[in-house]
Order: sequence, then C-alpha cells, then structure tokens
Amino acid sequence: MKSAMHRDVSFEPFAASDIANYESKFKVAEEVAAMAESGQVIGAGSGSTAFLAVRAIASRVRHGELHEVRLIPSSLESEMTITGLGLVQADLAEVAPDWLFDGADEVDPDGNLIKGRGGALFREKLLFASCQLRRVLIDPSKRVDQLGTGFPVPVEVVPRAAPVAIAALKAIGAVSSVIRTGSGKDGPTLTEQGNLLLDCHFEEIGEGLEERIKAITGVLDSGLFQGYGPEIIEV
Repeated sequence: MKSAMHRDVSFEPFAASDIANYESKFKVAEEVAAMAESGQVIGAGSGSTAFLAVRAIASRVRHGELHEVRLIPSSLESEMTITGLGLVQADLAEVAPDWLFDGADEVDPDGNLIKGRGGALFREKLLFASCQLRRVLIDPSKRVDQLGTGFPVPVEVVPRAAPVAIAALKAIGAVSSVIRTGSGKDGPTLTEQGNLLLDCHFEEIGEGLEERIKAITGVLDSGLFQGYGPEIIEV
C-alpha cells in the first residue's frame, strides 16, 4: 500500500530583504512570540511583522518551548503561512482565540484603526470581534492624529450592490468611493469573500462611522475599527 504523498506547502509572503525596518520588526515579532503559552489558541494577522511573529512562534514550537498551540488565521496569506510552517490551525467556528496579533494601516490616539489593504478585512474584523485581548503591531509611521490622513477606508461590498452602496456612502460623508483595481490584472480587486473593495475618503471620520457604514445594504464590512481598545506594540 502506498503511503500518502507529502505536499510541499511552504509559503513565505515576505523575503527578509524586502521587509522595511527588518531588525526592528524582527525584535517585535520575537517579543510577541514570547507572549504565547502552551495550549493557547492565538489569532494570527497579516503583514510583514505578523508574518515574522508567526515564524517566531513556529521556531518556539520546533524547539520544544511551546506545545499544543493553535493559530486562527485572519487571511489566506496567514493561513498559507501557518500551514507552510507546520503549525496547527484552529477554526473560529469551533473555538475563540485567547488573544490575537495583527497589523494596521493607521492608528489614531484613541487606538482606532484603519485596516484591510490586503482585502481580508471581513476575516480580520471577525477575529477582532471574537476576543478581548488584541495586540496590534505597528511602526511609528502608522500613527496619525486623524484616521484617513494617508489611507482611505476600505469597504467590502457585494458587486451587484455597488451603485446603491456608493450613493449611501456619499450620503454619510464619503467624498469619494473608488472601486479598487489590481496591479498585474485587469478589472477590480476581489476580496477573499469574492466581493468588491471600495476605497472611501471621508471629510471626517467621527465616532459611530463604522456602524453607519455597516448598516448600508450590500456592505459586508469595512476596514474601520472603532472602539476595540487594542494594545499597541510599536516597532
């Protein structure tokens, strides 16, 4: 009887030479990995620093420092990284994480965030909503006095509902809502849920905007994270 063929599922979305501020991010990744304890379920985010943290956790597992650790990925990118490093995945449908780590595009003084440049904002929001201890890894450039300074708010919308959603977003203060297109491909960028991404600029991002965006028919979720109170770990 033939044994099952081993599949090479190695996946590293970032080469060390391509990661800006590599040494600082590596140090933070090691710090985050040191917080992991045996038996925990941990939410694993996306981005270069989160990738390094997953890799650091895998190193601790290989060296016998951690046992029975399971990771819940926030994106296809982190899912493939976790699998490629031989770590055990957990399903959010079955268990909630003890804590999570992830990155952000912008962070204001109150700890509100803009996320979702990678198109996995729905899974990221779902993971954030599932636990109380959230650790966000950033470099100083991500700190802003007002959200929307350098990045638009990504909004995930069902394709058929795009015209309705764009009109509704304008009614709640969006100056522009542009369908995101992909680099190296024709047509719009699709999210991991198969929806469109609208990059929305607002004159002001005030309290409660996240809820108003989500209340729009056809919107699945947004990359605006208000009121989650994450612990900010700066590179």
